[in-house]
Amino acid sequence: MTGPIYRQIAEELRRRIESGELPPGSQLPTELELREMFDNASRNTVRDAIRSLVTRGLVVTRAGQGTFVVERMVPFAVTMSTDSVTGLGGGEGVAYMGQARAQRRTPEATLPRVEIQTVSELIGRELRLDPGAQVVSRHQRLRIDGKPWSLQTSFYPMSFVEQGASKLVEAKNIEPGAVKYVGETLNLKLVGYRDQVLARQPNEVESAFFRLPDSGVAVLESMRTAYEAGGKPIRCTVTVWPADRNRLVYNVGAVPEEVLLTVADDQPGSASVSSATGS
Repeated sequence: MTGPIYRQIAEELRRRIESGELPPGSQLPTELELREMFDNASRNTVRDAIRSLVTRGLVVTRAGQGTFVVERMVPFAVTMSTDSVTGLGGGEGVAYMGQARAQRRTPEATLPRVEIQTVSELIGRELRLDPGAQVVSRHQRLRIDGKPWSLQTSFYPMSFVEQGASKLVEAKNIEPGAVKYVGETLNLKLVGYRDQVLARQPNEVESAFFRLPDSGVAVLESMRTAYEAGGKPIRCTVTVWPADRNRLVYNVGAVPEEVLLTVADDQPGSASVSSATGS
């Protein structure tokens, strides 16, 4: 093996990780032990090797505890385009549960935490509300196979409650879904939605919930605004997805059925945003 010594050390540790000699969750030898294992390599050389493994997502360092092999997660493919069975936007509610079960995963969601709050500038712009207007927010934490997978908050104009959609302020699930309930109650027909997706660093709350390592796993944030037939926005949903366990998929146009039924087989723990476009 040639190249800088730190790279040789990193490659040897990578080999041991991928062979299972160092299984997920196991602790790497201490810095002193690694120096002795690799011909009295310098402290900086060993640290550079560990830093390389952290950057590649193979290990995480925990202050005062040591360095541990990452437990790789099989990514969940979230089809964000409209679900062909339910007609709902993918990645939320009934569609989310169905997609998870179709991939032989076990989904669960907390009961919604409901709040009435003054609309923020961003959500107000999406829902075309005046400054100071009130909205109903419904926040849920979603898990797959018992592991934290996404955070989702939907915002509705408070005027919907005043017009009769009173279930929006109840801290329980709305069957067969909040959007359908609003549509049927207020005679509004959902005709489309617009997604905006960005990548960013997680905040403290997100890092704690998703149990993210200190090495800097990014999160994907999608903001979906739904519209009724008259062009009026009726809901804005913000979902946060950690990038180490999610893949966002968009299907547009005439995508072959066999492709729609296939979950891309990336390496466990990888994540991406992909699209399939037909003309």
